[in-house]
Amino acid sequence: MADIHIQRNHQLGLSGARKVAWKWAEQAEAEFDMSCTYEEGCDCDEVQFSRTGVKGSLKVTEDHFELDAQLGFLLGAFKDRIEGEIVKNLDELLAAKKTASKSATKKKKA
Repeated sequence: MADIHIQRNHQLGLSGARKVAWKWAEQAEAEFDMSCTYEEGCDCDEVQFSRTGVKGSLKVTEDHFELDAQLGFLLGAFKDRIEGEIVKNLDELLAAKKTASKSATKKKKA
């Protein structure tokens, strides 16, 4: 089995991070046929995801995301590609959220 571990820091707070995590889960379900469950906590949320050959979790806090996934034997051969897609998707969502936050801040100042 191959393991994937990804951590991304952010400055979104828990509320903003939840929005990104929900969007990530929706993309994982739509694009990769994942089954996702989202559990909110007081200071940490967790998205559990799975499909044949993959299972893992995305932990969401006020200042970082932490993704851990285990790939089965067959998908383990594609670990680098799968990890690259996950990183790309998460980074794109974070960049979009950061851009939206900056735009909202500029509008409030105007």
